[in-house]
Amino acid sequence: MAYETLLPAARRVVEAHGPLAGIIGLSEFDLITAARLREALGAPGRKTEYVLRFRDKTRMKRWIRLAGVRAPKYRALDAGSHAKTLADELGLPLILKPRDGASAKGVLLVRTEDELEEALEGVDRDGYEAEEYVEGAIHHVDGIRRDGRFHFATASAYVNTCLDFTHGLPLGSVLLDPGPRRDALMSFAADCLDALELWDGPFHLEVIVDSAGEHVFLEVGLRPGGAGVPFVHRDIFGIDLYGESVRAAVGLPPLTPLEELTHPGPGVGGGWLVFPEPRPWPQRVVSRNSLVEAIPEFYGEALPAPGHVFDGEGGYDHAGGRFLLRGPDEATVRRAVLEGIARYRLETTAAAPAAAR
Repeated sequence: MAYETLLPAARRVVEAHGPLAGIIGLSEFDLITAARLREALGAPGRKTEYVLRFRDKTRMKRWIRLAGVRAPKYRALDAGSHAKTLADELGLPLILKPRDGASAKGVLLVRTEDELEEALEGVDRDGYEAEEYVEGAIHHVDGIRRDGRFHFATASAYVNTCLDFTHGLPLGSVLLDPGPRRDALMSFAADCLDALELWDGPFHLEVIVDSAGEHVFLEVGLRPGGAGVPFVHRDIFGIDLYGESVRAAVGLPPLTPLEELTHPGPGVGGGWLVFPEPRPWPQRVVSRNSLVEAIPEFYGEALPAPGHVFDGEGGYDHAGGRFLLRGPDEATVRRAVLEGIARYRLETTAAAPAAAR
């Protein structure tokens, strides 16, 4: 909801009940609104200038690089941005992305100078950046920080990528087994969060691990991860990422003490899988099959109902199918994710556009 809409209502709350203990935005797109409301109402908590480190990807990478942590080279676009200059500076292929985007919406991978020239004509240059393309496997680290340390955190590897998802491929994630690979990723994540001065609160941080095993910062959200992240954390580890986020924001102690949580270790694995909305939109669901009934590691699912119409606005939440997995280790869960991709069947038929229904 827009700041201009919320501010009068928030003022009435203050007038009726007194100063607010805090204002919390848990969605990526509510973070700036919440910060502006704190400033207008004198509420405690992070202000706009700080939150912009996590919403503006050029500021984000500037803080990371100033701390000596590796991040892709980048350049904010403007009316004077030219394909040849960007290609010479950042190399090809390269990435164009909205500076304040999420879930890879609006992200473009361009491979040639001609493709870049054409892409530049189709984007809002004031709101976009160009970024060096770094080849590698994308991972994510999720959790809660307290007093500059991890209260709880996990490391996972994506199966496919968020950009693949926008192009019609399923997106999965698998928790990493304990060991040197996980330890290195966690250490790198801590360096990134230190660079951004995130001492308390939630985070969803994405990291590229290149073929040489070097870690490269990709981006970070100042909120819990989406898709299956909060559900897997609740079900497998017993931590409520949203509840912990609220308590960190208003200065309360953790909802669940560290010693009461299940921690990543031998015999504890899990993941999730989400299928995109079928194209071309709109599409009406005819049938779909359960994976919980077919594959032992699948323990939860949210399936679209027959008759549901996909319009391209569902994202990860109203998707072609969402699944949660549990298993003894990373390899078992990864095999199950790949089996689920191969066995899930979503049958749809073309539907009339919304205006005609």
